[in-house]
Amino acid sequence: MQTTMMGVKSDSIQATTDESQQQRLRDKKVKELVSDKRRLVEVPYTATLAHTMNALVANQVVAVPVAAPPGHWIGAGGSMILESDKQTGAVRKHYIGMVTMLDVLAHIAGDTTTLDHGDNKEDPNNLEQRMSVTVSSVIGHCLESLSLWTLNPCTSILDCMEVFSKGIHRALVPLDGTMENIAGVELVESASSYRMLTQMDLIRFLKGHETELKDVTRRTLRELGVVVEPIFGVTDHMKVIDAIKAMRAGSLNAVPIIESTNPTTEDHSLLVNGKGRKVIGTFSATDLRGCPVSHLQSYLPASVMEYTTSLLSVSANLAGSSPRELVTCYAESRLEEVMDKVVANHVHRVWVVNHNGLLEGLVSLTDIIRVTRSSLVNK
Repeated sequence: MQTTMMGVKSDSIQATTDESQQQRLRDKKVKELVSDKRRLVEVPYTATLAHTMNALVANQVVAVPVAAPPGHWIGAGGSMILESDKQTGAVRKHYIGMVTMLDVLAHIAGDTTTLDHGDNKEDPNNLEQRMSVTVSSVIGHCLESLSLWTLNPCTSILDCMEVFSKGIHRALVPLDGTMENIAGVELVESASSYRMLTQMDLIRFLKGHETELKDVTRRTLRELGVVVEPIFGVTDHMKVIDAIKAMRAGSLNAVPIIESTNPTTEDHSLLVNGKGRKVIGTFSATDLRGCPVSHLQSYLPASVMEYTTSLLSVSANLAGSSPRELVTCYAESRLEEVMDKVVANHVHRVWVVNHNGLLEGLVSLTDIIRVTRSSLVNK
């Protein structure tokens, strides 16, 4: 009887400790996630796509906000996100949208015979000419460019997780600012500087608090119901240019490369349902940023597998790193294992396969954040 009572008491103490740790996690604020982040990487609205691509590569980021003089632009999503002088409060710039690597690639792979940018007629076969247009002219090619999100630095981690669990990949965090509503839903926010907070930043933070999250991280993907399907991919014979167009049409930043069942008869210009098929690689807009602009055009007619096996290997050797490996997991994998793979490989999704390497679905950062938040809220 004494042993039983001691066991119950020990379990009660452990439960109390776990609740206390989780409460401390829930009490943390967004400002703790951005305290060590570098100054915001941005480009002016007059920057060319070539300069924008260079900024993405040099800073190892996949998206940058575009800054313009105040008073001349409509904000993305109706919002006015402004940077002001800390001392005088005078507005210095207005963030008019976000440009991602997929925006740049979608512009490069555009299939019109001639693009009209004001007085300039653009030849789609002249890559140098296409890369010389201003970045402001391509905002809106992809859905993500049309929205800018901000999070108050005093926003709780739970509320931050709710935002990112809806598929929002990144948000600006003002270091010191004010916010007001002007007309209807239009939002005006002004701060002297901002930091960029991403889903990956949040996942790294959560991984550092695994002891508080063991109730969810030690469960399998199947138990948590986070395996998403159907999953669309590209065949290994699809051309790079067709893959970019398909990704733009589907608002996809990455797709699995599926082994072709019949190279001669299968349509290699369209996305395919990869369920139950062999996954042999990943084609990602992020990976394409490693391709020098001068070489990119020659790779557009190549197959996605030719690209991933040749150019990525060259880029990795130049960077002194190993080529990116295919990152997969099983439906029986624990969430903590998947989070480890996400952070170690810096990927935004992991392909879920069976033990024969056949695709079952995927788990994304959005899914991980959603189930983790649900665990904290329902505890």
